[in-house]
Amino acid sequence: MINPLPSSPTAPQEAVESGDHEKLPKVRATAVILAAGQGTRMKSGHPKAMQRLLNRPMIAQLLETARKVFEDIVVVVGPDMAELEAEVAPAAIVRQYQRLGTGHAARMAEELFGDRDVVVLYADNPLVTEATMRRLLAARQKGAILALLGMRPENPGKYGRLVTAPDGSVQRIVEYADATPQEREIPLCNAGMMCADGQQFRQWLSALQASNAQGEYYLTDVVALAAREGRVVCVEAPESELAGINSRSELAHAEHILQTRLRQQAMDRGVTLVAPETVWFSNDTYLEPDVTVEPNVFFGPGVVVRRGAVIRAFSHLEGATVGEECVIGPYARLRPGAVCKAQSHVGNFVELKNTQLGERSKANHLTYLGDAVIGDDVNIGAGTITCNYDGVFKHRTVIGKSTFIGSNSILVAPIKIGDNALVAAGSVLTEDVPERAQAFGRARQVNKPERGHAYKQELKARKEQG
Repeated sequence: MINPLPSSPTAPQEAVESGDHEKLPKVRATAVILAAGQGTRMKSGHPKAMQRLLNRPMIAQLLETARKVFEDIVVVVGPDMAELEAEVAPAAIVRQYQRLGTGHAARMAEELFGDRDVVVLYADNPLVTEATMRRLLAARQKGAILALLGMRPENPGKYGRLVTAPDGSVQRIVEYADATPQEREIPLCNAGMMCADGQQFRQWLSALQASNAQGEYYLTDVVALAAREGRVVCVEAPESELAGINSRSELAHAEHILQTRLRQQAMDRGVTLVAPETVWFSNDTYLEPDVTVEPNVFFGPGVVVRRGAVIRAFSHLEGATVGEECVIGPYARLRPGAVCKAQSHVGNFVELKNTQLGERSKANHLTYLGDAVIGDDVNIGAGTITCNYDGVFKHRTVIGKSTFIGSNSILVAPIKIGDNALVAAGSVLTEDVPERAQAFGRARQVNKPERGHAYKQELKARKEQG
């Protein structure tokens, strides 16, 4: 079944790696992404392409890059992969109901090749960069009948080898299992991705034979067919871009590669990472210049940090916006909907959820603020919580500017505390507080003379008696 080819999607949000480089136009070409793999070695109930990198499915990483380069994208999925189909929308989708190899998968998409160049990509090779995709297209457009990507890995292992002619053109791909000892010594390895004219691609795909032990149609056999008709060239790229992901350990290695890229790009943009290897980004993390990030900080999806802010050690941020010159942490948690305005402070063991903290306002210790709007110049004492949930509904707390909330206060929402108010420490408030008022919400203290000493003596006697 084929979904109609959509128009080009909107470019994704800029991420950590976004710089001031010129954005190149899209190429009139079609990317076909093979994503029907079940990922048996992952031992997962999810398709391989849905395994996560940078806090999103790995297919999203490849799609984001491909959308910068290609006018049109087609994704080949397997049957019963509804979650994958939803993830790749609005890309065109075709389904491979029988898994008969990579050549068969590519053939499923041939109706959508169009009268243009076609590039075949793999969902489990999500690290390839925009620059490498464009180099592959350029090599084809310079006269090669087919261009493919190759690499020289430190440990070639069981990768297929590229057999080349004296002039450097590629003659064929030999799989490791079929290679002679001499061929196994070839350092140039196949990365799988290739580019050719759509019409010629159709012809080669139709000529593929399933003459192997697996009874499958191998896309790599296209190379030998193309070499008989013209020049096949290899575009080399680093292993860090082309390594495939077939296991959990390879997934972890790919995460390491992407995190290293984002850390370097963040520092190139003027961000200070005190211990870069301990900071973890999501694909859309956005940090402005002069931000400082201390060790062991985790950025979940949807975080923006403005210039001059400091994110202190062991903090966790997700779906949050941090204003200029804020100080967050250490050991702070900002959950989705948290907005910290300029020069505000969120201290150790403080959690914000769906809460706006005003300019220069502070919540420095042991506090939970959920579903709240807090004005400017407010001080939130240690141990304060907003009771925002009644078991069915969430309710909002509003705190006016220049208000002081004493330690260990419990604010039972819905509640509004006016400007310049003062809430006494240890209060439990269930009613609104007018501006400039002082609120006490605690039981009256009673002192009983000599009772403290007598009670301690009573306890000691019980202890002696066992």
